[in-house]
Amino acid sequence: MTATILYTSAVEERTSSLPLRLALASTDTPGALLDGAWWPRSRDLAAELPALTAVLDPLWGRITHVTVNPTLWPVIPRKVPVDRHVVSVGWFKAEQDPHKLLLLSYTVGRWDLLVIPPQTDPAIAAWLMTAATGPLRSHTASDLLARAESQRIMTEADQAREAVWDSEGGHGARVTAPARSA
Repeated sequence: MTATILYTSAVEERTSSLPLRLALASTDTPGALLDGAWWPRSRDLAAELPALTAVLDPLWGRITHVTVNPTLWPVIPRKVPVDRHVVSVGWFKAEQDPHKLLLLSYTVGRWDLLVIPPQTDPAIAAWLMTAATGPLRSHTASDLLARAESQRIMTEADQAREAVWDSEGGHGARVTAPARSA
């Protein structure tokens, strides 16, 4: 079962009407590499984490620590104040997939979320969210993003071929037989 949660906190309602973009997988699949996908609107952890933890705290217990790979995050704050507590933020460059967010809770455990780049096309982001929450979930975060990029490239190539085909007459073009030489 896949749960998609669109959340807008009271603070966000005053500053933005954009809901949190998060998809969580069912907890009945042991050994899965990902527990869901998160599509932040920016690479600003201090701005993005409060809304994420506000949704996850009631579901998974109070989130106390988050780790990221610093490759894709320009600024990594040591601590982020969230609703009535502080989340410690750490980073691992070699040990953590750059497209994954690791969340820790003292009471329940650990979760791994695919982090979809903010600039991702909505159709590709939807595919990534589905793939990250599907029943198998046997791909790493970077594997899923590589597969999505391959699909994007193939789609653009197909569209380019179709545009050329259409510009050259497409299906309506009359095929003529080559002239016979005498």
